[in-house]
Amino acid sequence: MSKQAERLEELQKAGILEVKKAYWNLNEPELYEEAIRRGEGIIAAEGPIVCTTGSNTGRSPNDKFTVREPSSEKNIHWGNVNKDIDAKSFDLLHTDIVSYLADKEVFVLDGWAGADSNYRLPIRVVNELAWNNLFARNMFIAESDPALLAKHQPEFTVISAPGFKADPKRHQTKSDVFIVVHFGRKLVLVGGTSYAGEVKKSIFSVMNYLLPLKGVLSMHCSANIGPDGDTALFFGLSGTGKTTLSSDPNRRLIGDDEHGWSDTGVFNFEGGCYAKVIKLSSEAEPQIYATTRRFGTILENVVVDSNRNLDLDNDSLTENTRGSYPISFIDNAVASGQGGHPTNIVMLTADAYGVLPPIARLTPDGAAYHFLSGYTAKVAGTERGVTEPKAAFSTCFGAPFLPLNPNIYAELLTEKIAAHNARVWLVNTGWTGGAYGTGSRMSIAHTRAMITAALTGALDQVDYQTHEIFNFDVPKSCPNVPVKILDPRGTWADPSAYDKQAHELAAMFVKNFEKFKKDVSPAVVSAGPKM
Repeated sequence: MSKQAERLEELQKAGILEVKKAYWNLNEPELYEEAIRRGEGIIAAEGPIVCTTGSNTGRSPNDKFTVREPSSEKNIHWGNVNKDIDAKSFDLLHTDIVSYLADKEVFVLDGWAGADSNYRLPIRVVNELAWNNLFARNMFIAESDPALLAKHQPEFTVISAPGFKADPKRHQTKSDVFIVVHFGRKLVLVGGTSYAGEVKKSIFSVMNYLLPLKGVLSMHCSANIGPDGDTALFFGLSGTGKTTLSSDPNRRLIGDDEHGWSDTGVFNFEGGCYAKVIKLSSEAEPQIYATTRRFGTILENVVVDSNRNLDLDNDSLTENTRGSYPISFIDNAVASGQGGHPTNIVMLTADAYGVLPPIARLTPDGAAYHFLSGYTAKVAGTERGVTEPKAAFSTCFGAPFLPLNPNIYAELLTEKIAAHNARVWLVNTGWTGGAYGTGSRMSIAHTRAMITAALTGALDQVDYQTHEIFNFDVPKSCPNVPVKILDPRGTWADPSAYDKQAHELAAMFVKNFEKFKKDVSPAVVSAGPKM
């Protein structure tokens, strides 16, 4: 049997019976060439490829579905996050997307999700677009050994066809965009959107289903290692600084977004990073900034001028401009993608109300409370219809990607914190001196100094005071940080206005946590804000 026939036979396992041509496991230069040949992007000054995603400049959570089928139905936490679709609709969608690809060229990547060989998932990604396949090559762990490639058998396959639009009446979708996971058939279908993050996050959702059932905590967090070998985790939603703060020249980066915590330690799910690059600064974020000037980096929806120079401050296409690059582009990255059990856990929030302190110490019960809460705030201009600060609670700092009951993840985290005596911190990278529009954004330099003090143990040597509303411990001093910013009330011109805003935010926390009260201990409930 010829090589081409063997490869077509491999695609047929995913139901792809015929394509015009399949390109298998192309390297970066080859994918650059194909993307340029097909008019999918342009090469900017200094080497990155710049691609646009049209009207879909971010994820489409309302268009994400899980097939209700016997093998997984009892485990899925059905609801607004995990919306169901029936197997018949999936089969019809699959038939139509395969038919659409029959006369198209496709790009195939064989690789892995998970750096730990005990838990890694063999995957295959089939893309209609060459640059989407380069994205997959950047973000997953590509298999480079020819002998292993020849034997690669994927447990999950992703088929991504941005040019194929769903028919909501025919396929029972919400719109022409769809991201559908079938755990029984181990197949993911993505269509109607070229936003590459959908492919990455679909496999993250799969890992979030598989690993907790094996006792491994899957986490939406970044991770790094200090000079003494201490591992730190950084939980946080988009825009809170997860990627920026974990990319520290003084610590080695394990990964910037998705990790597992097993009985032997922490491991990265990915082989690359996916950073927001809007208004990126070479002074504040030198490591990430440097990647925007490299061959192999993909820049999504970044504006370039007539000389192909980047304008990272330009948000005319979207606020959500992104850079995808191999983690090896970060000089001090951990090649193995693995680290020990965390000594410190940092939960990041961007409080646009200007209420939360820049850093606070959490008890184990407080950690469970804030992990389940997953608070941050959206600000005007970042999302359609948002004209003033708006609280956002995303369970476990990653609700859109959690197929199982959130309490499963929270219980695993609580168990591992207790077993390894990890310290937990809540860090506010949002506003101080007032709410968004009045106050100012926390200084990255000050935030880095506070995190450094926490990770090195310097904050173990200072005095604390308990916040009378939010019920956590706030340091009275911190090396290299002005004392006045540690107490948020003192940064407001009108302390009574702070009190009013703080009580309002506390009430939002309490209201949001009502849905968890029946499943957690009274001690966890008591660790929340005091009204």
